[in-house]
Amino acid sequence: MKKTFTLLAVLVAVASTATAQDATKPQSPILGGTWTTSSKPALTINEQFYNNWSSSGNSQIAATASFFGNYKYTHSRFVWDNIVDLAYGYAWQDLDNDTIGGRFESRRKNVDKIDITSSLSFKAFKDWGANFTANFKSQFDNGYEYTGFGPSAEDSKTLVSGFMSPAYLTTALSFEHKRDNWSVSLSFLTGKTTFVTNDILIADGRYYGVIQPNNFDPSDPSTFDHAYFALGSYIKLFYLKKDILPKLDLYARAEFFYDYKKPSNMAWSNDPVVMSNDSKYTLSTGTDTWQRLSEMSWVQRRWFETDVDFELKLDYRLSSHIAANFSMNLKHDTDFSGMGAWGHWQIYQMAGVQIFFDFKTPRS
Repeated sequence: MKKTFTLLAVLVAVASTATAQDATKPQSPILGGTWTTSSKPALTINEQFYNNWSSSGNSQIAATASFFGNYKYTHSRFVWDNIVDLAYGYAWQDLDNDTIGGRFESRRKNVDKIDITSSLSFKAFKDWGANFTANFKSQFDNGYEYTGFGPSAEDSKTLVSGFMSPAYLTTALSFEHKRDNWSVSLSFLTGKTTFVTNDILIADGRYYGVIQPNNFDPSDPSTFDHAYFALGSYIKLFYLKKDILPKLDLYARAEFFYDYKKPSNMAWSNDPVVMSNDSKYTLSTGTDTWQRLSEMSWVQRRWFETDVDFELKLDYRLSSHIAANFSMNLKHDTDFSGMGAWGHWQIYQMAGVQIFFDFKTPRS
């Protein structure tokens, strides 16, 4: 628990330091351009308490530290836009069992996110232009899958992810249609590199799309591949709008990536036996899954191969430093969890009350 509180405190402290620096710098023209910055560190706390409650319930406390920063340099010929989106949080639940650690003995991570984007856009014709984007996604800490319940849950956990395991670096050269609050990017030349640096995850069969060589030996880490480079098409839709309604802010992002090598890696076939033997992927759910995959139509196969990442955030400002918020993240990724029958669907949703500080570029 001490480690968790330390990481939460460090994230808030770093965010606060960065915003304090931004707040002291007025807009400064560089080569004829200007900076517009906005930094928003926040701490979200949820609490529930039950004691001798007839309808029962478990007391719990959840704390999440987050930071969202937008740093934009606007020039007459180009725009350099940078977004930093970080979050880390834990939830503690009281299992009413003092023999396994006292009060609030069950601890689970409830959010862990690193998402950094840098985008350089050049104007060409009206609202259209060329764009180069680099995006990095990963997480701060280890993630676990729990198969047990109650006091035995901690003993049943299995490592499924960690820092740089996986991590995704996406670089795209695209055409972009950009307005004040939204943009659409279309790229047919996109590189996406997937990293899995933890040998334990690879040995357990959690590759996240990092295809292992044919002589793969789980007992010999020297045979492991830790990165996979994909070349494909990329579409990104982005929307960020303050006051879509009075005091209500909206942030939305949708990303679609298609790997040109995916069909050959999947070894699509109408014969499930041939497909399972020739595919470079490993399924953990048996031959029935291969049968279902072989029965897919051409359109279903292309959708199955496409990575989707959709995120939505709503913030309603109750006062200058308190807001009610809602966030949801939906992902479709066939490389997750060995491509199980349902393992490629990922859903995250959170709602709560947030204490935040919003630092913007001071008016000159």
